[in-house]
Amino acid sequence: MAIRENFTDTDMDRWLNEQRVTEIECLVPDLTGVARGKILPRGKFTQDRGMRIPEAVLGMTVTGNYPTEDAAYDRAISSTDRDMILRADPATITHVPWAGDPTAQVIHDCYFADGTLVDFAPRAVLRRVLKLYADRGWKPVVAAELEFYLTEKNSDPDLPLKAPIGRSGRAETSRQVYSIDAVNEFDPLFEDIYDYCELMQLDVDTLIHETGAGQMGINFLHGDALALADKVFYFKRTLREAALKHQMYATFMAKPMAGEPGSAMHVHQSVADARSGQNIFSAADGSPAPIFKHYIGGLQRYTPAVMAIMAPYVNSYRRIVRHTSAPINIQWGMDNRTVGFRIPESGVQDRRVENRIIGADANPYLALAVTLACGYLGMVDHLEPTPMTVGSAYDRPFELPQGLPEALRALRREDRLRQVLGERFIDVYSAIKDLEHQEFMTVISPWEREHLLLHV
Repeated sequence: MAIRENFTDTDMDRWLNEQRVTEIECLVPDLTGVARGKILPRGKFTQDRGMRIPEAVLGMTVTGNYPTEDAAYDRAISSTDRDMILRADPATITHVPWAGDPTAQVIHDCYFADGTLVDFAPRAVLRRVLKLYADRGWKPVVAAELEFYLTEKNSDPDLPLKAPIGRSGRAETSRQVYSIDAVNEFDPLFEDIYDYCELMQLDVDTLIHETGAGQMGINFLHGDALALADKVFYFKRTLREAALKHQMYATFMAKPMAGEPGSAMHVHQSVADARSGQNIFSAADGSPAPIFKHYIGGLQRYTPAVMAIMAPYVNSYRRIVRHTSAPINIQWGMDNRTVGFRIPESGVQDRRVENRIIGADANPYLALAVTLACGYLGMVDHLEPTPMTVGSAYDRPFELPQGLPEALRALRREDRLRQVLGERFIDVYSAIKDLEHQEFMTVISPWEREHLLLHV
């Protein structure tokens, strides 16, 4: 379900007037998941106006630089720094709860001058994959579990992060997984978060304390893939703002603290028949349908090649290590949290697979696009999975790339993924991540100074 399902341009204008909105944040999710765009007074906001921003805004690294020396990137993005035309998606109009004056925010799609979608924009990549499903009469149904850390404010990036001080006046020093009291330490913050999310109609469900010090998790209700990605995008902004109000940081880094578990975005996914609404993963007799196994086979075959999207930063690979609540493999198993693809115990209509590999730092639009693309290729190519894993998979060999350069090489060489995700998207995304890695390699870490300075 969309945030405001079936809203039209007229409905959006009426809602803005009813809410007496004075200012509108016009948002475009970029490839890193950062909200770009413009802020307009209410009187200047009309769909016909055709707001514009440069195409290159979607082609930046997380540090704000451009891979201008990459030939494929140069072919993909105009050298004249041309504009994109932005059009608001009325279904995404919602409040900005933390703003002082009545303010709205709305997500925009990006178009070229000829009226076609900008094909390397994250929402367009997900729309492209969803159209492949729709063309076969299928509709993905997805849900997400998003993990994050609360930390003390940290103004010096050279200093390690620390767990925040709660109501007791103390920071956590021991494992508090699923502790109600540990969550209640930050009750004023979470009251604000739930109030904000209710006002914005983000459909968040349960909140739990995860394993790490100050690590929490939030569940989103299942539904349409694009709407879910919008809600996760909005939630990340909302949580950061709420944490700042309470003198804390909230971070979705995959591995923000040494010695603590990383943060994931577990994505539950099933596929329904678009007409009947029946789960196609289940046969008429209630048993797993052959197409369910093919979906798992697709995840196994192509996930290593999309790791650069599921684990998009150098920090992401610090999470993918043994015995740290993160999978290092592409195995599958029943109710088994040590494998990459867990099959939860469920009823016939709820049969699904949980992708446990995706990091919390992944762009939600791209993460959903690629996990659904892997499953799609498995179904259409009738890929068979390996035998189901029984018992722990943590001691199995690594089956995933262990760093960003290796992951990018795997992404670039998969022609089937280029067909499904788009040639230009692969070229632009890979070039950006190459440059990010080059920038990272110019920084000398404390470990290097500690162990190499006087010893080698």
